[in-house]
Amino acid sequence: MTTTTDIPVTGGDSLLRLDSVAKTFGTVRALHDVTMAVRAGSVHCILGENGAGKSTLCNTIFGTVSPDRGRMMLEDDEYRPRGPADAIDSGVAMVHQHFSLIPTMSVADNLVLGSGGFRRPLRQLREDLDRIADDYGLGVDPTAMVRDLSVVARQRVEIVKSLLAGPRLILLDEPTAVLDPAEIDALIETCHALASSGKSVVLITHKLGEVARVADEATVLRAGTVVGGGPLADITREELLEMMLGEATPLADALRPARRPAVDTSVADDAPICLRVNGVRVAHADGRVALSGVDLAVRAGEIVGVAGVEGNGQSELTSVLSGALRPDEGTVTVDGEDLTTATQARRTRAGLAVIPEDRHAEGMIGAMSVAENLALPRLPQYRRWWLLDRSRMRADAQTAIAEFDVRAPGPDAPLGSLSGGNQQKVVLARELGTPGLRVVVAAQPTRGLDVGAVAFVLDRLRAAADLGAAVLVTSSELDELLSVCDRIVVAYRGGLHGSVDTRSPHAAREIGNLLTGVE
Repeated sequence: MTTTTDIPVTGGDSLLRLDSVAKTFGTVRALHDVTMAVRAGSVHCILGENGAGKSTLCNTIFGTVSPDRGRMMLEDDEYRPRGPADAIDSGVAMVHQHFSLIPTMSVADNLVLGSGGFRRPLRQLREDLDRIADDYGLGVDPTAMVRDLSVVARQRVEIVKSLLAGPRLILLDEPTAVLDPAEIDALIETCHALASSGKSVVLITHKLGEVARVADEATVLRAGTVVGGGPLADITREELLEMMLGEATPLADALRPARRPAVDTSVADDAPICLRVNGVRVAHADGRVALSGVDLAVRAGEIVGVAGVEGNGQSELTSVLSGALRPDEGTVTVDGEDLTTATQARRTRAGLAVIPEDRHAEGMIGAMSVAENLALPRLPQYRRWWLLDRSRMRADAQTAIAEFDVRAPGPDAPLGSLSGGNQQKVVLARELGTPGLRVVVAAQPTRGLDVGAVAFVLDRLRAAADLGAAVLVTSSELDELLSVCDRIVVAYRGGLHGSVDTRSPHAAREIGNLLTGVE
């Protein structure tokens, strides 16, 4: 295992070198004397818990954030970009975790944004895209509208856009968070192809299984400080996890996201049905059917998982349950109350909590404070005459911050200033704090979270079920569903298939068959 002082910062084969780079935001020390090197033609992973400083480090390299002190070298030249344009001109590109594409524009128009006003003729653009598809296996349709693309396709456009500038260093921030296993395999192959062509890839990921498959070297951050790293050939998965979480963290507990349902936690067949979905059908404007006659029942105290490759109707099901999408046919009831066309406020009063798939677009307002975000669904209870009782809001927020281990300067901190994992904890605290909680709908609740945060989220969902709530979880992470759910159904081509008891020794194989359309 390589310690902080062992990590080289000089050498002829290093493309990028950082020496004692530091950055502070107010009282928060985001980076502290970060020293590391990225070799040319390599894949280098940046690891660490949510809030460890990984994204700040990449944003510093890309020029979005200016370091307070320290030095960066790109090959043999001093490197201090004044912004992303400088970074791109220097051969550094970045694909952000949260996409920057404009949905109302075509792929071609998005690809030329930020290119200094120069627009490639469509014929030349197609030639460049064909070359990228041949070299790296990344094909995109330049005439497609971004709003019509899946999340996976949008990510592919982001990566292709970065490659059009001919970079020598590519920063990928949590690129596998929205991908299914086959797509992750394809991205890993793309990273290998990029490295083989002489480019360097810096990859942020929480998934240690992927690190072993894709990375040549790794750097581990904890609380903004480099705590270890080096060639992956010299570091075990267990050592990486120990570096990420600290020696005091029991390794076995960290590796176990949540307890597997035991026999004595099974839900009785006569437990009341809290959530019922009957014959729900949703068709898109172009005639494509997203949900086709979906039926589902979830009992009090039960956790039901929805597994499936993205694009098989899971997102539309969550939208119907949250009230963001009205079904063409069918009904949704909570404790017998028809909520099919109900407002979000009425759903909240009925005890329905929703943890959305995209927390930034649907679950939070980044410019508002932690306290304000926590209070949003329940503002009437904070009214005092015609004003809001902000002192009470702050006090309740401080309690939630402590209970859910939210790492924030305080309740007045803008939610957008927190790391992704801490933002998700705030959303979780707000939704699980719904008065009279009866149903929890959690869509991809662990996406982009580190192993410790994953365990925390899953344990909180299990605790909600233990208190009598019906919990529905959609996720592309089958291992996590198996660890926390009582049973799992599979989304396939707009329908829900099967009902697999997770206590079955053959559960994974049964679900695998359903995922491929075999019932």
